[in-house]
Amino acid sequence: MTQAHRWTADDIPDQTGRTVIVTGANSGLGLATTEQLARRGARVVMAVRDPGKGGQARAGLTGRGVPGANLEVRTLDLADLESVRAFAEEIRRTGPAPDVLINNAGVMFPPRRLSAQGHELQFATNHLGHFALTGLLLDLLRAGRDPRVVTVSSVVYEWGRIRFADPTGERRYSPVAYYAQSKLANVLFGLELHRRLDAAGERVCSLLAHPGYAATNLQTAGPTGILRALSRLGNRIIAQDAATGALPQLYAATAPQARGGEFFGPDGLLGLRGHVTVLRPAAAGADPATARRLWELSERLSGVRFDLPDPTTTTHPSDRG
Repeated sequence: MTQAHRWTADDIPDQTGRTVIVTGANSGLGLATTEQLARRGARVVMAVRDPGKGGQARAGLTGRGVPGANLEVRTLDLADLESVRAFAEEIRRTGPAPDVLINNAGVMFPPRRLSAQGHELQFATNHLGHFALTGLLLDLLRAGRDPRVVTVSSVVYEWGRIRFADPTGERRYSPVAYYAQSKLANVLFGLELHRRLDAAGERVCSLLAHPGYAATNLQTAGPTGILRALSRLGNRIIAQDAATGALPQLYAATAPQARGGEFFGPDGLLGLRGHVTVLRPAAAGADPATARRLWELSERLSGVRFDLPDPTTTTHPSDRG
């Protein structure tokens, strides 16, 4: 991308014949992403926690200018690993097999809550559920057309650290700190997945995106008290709209020139808004040692193991005799 050509949704190539799973597709960035993919002919599986809201979102899209949209609503609660397994099993049993998985859904700044399996809610939803979903669908993605996994993070990942000694916030919990932890986990996961896919010589590409500051219901559905008030104010005076915020993940999912391991986000001040550009991950997100430790923790907590080699102990295919 250059300043001479600022990428927009009009640049999305024809997606006819491609199937994309979008988590959190009923609102915000997920809905904006679903709309643009459907406009370009993709078959979109709208993976949503509330199928009623998913159906309303689908009806809204088909009623406002995407009448021929090929959309399917499927139930997926990322905070519940049993729901993740059930969703993946249904996709495996009935299809459609995905070409692209967009790990978009998230929760933000809620009071401390635990998932069905006892994990902190933001870590469970934003990272662990997507980690498990990706692992459970990886063999289907391998057969896809230009297969990609796009994991959506946030600009606040740079504030995060992985609290290996207190992953659930039992000792001390902050909604903002644990959101930043989950978003850092997204970056560590996306880059580690790229390293492992690359070491194995896989066709599947792992890419990352973040929307900057986009005005969605994410900022108001989870926070309470002063955090909700500040989020609403930020949505009014700082944020760009959801359609613009979705462009980095749409680029990652569809642009022919996008490559595995790349991270896309806005090019404006502090990465809060602007046009799509390639980002250089902050040191915390690019650390292979932390990523490997998080990977091992995520496998243990989710019970999902990827059939991919550890890149630190694997010879790259191009280096083999």
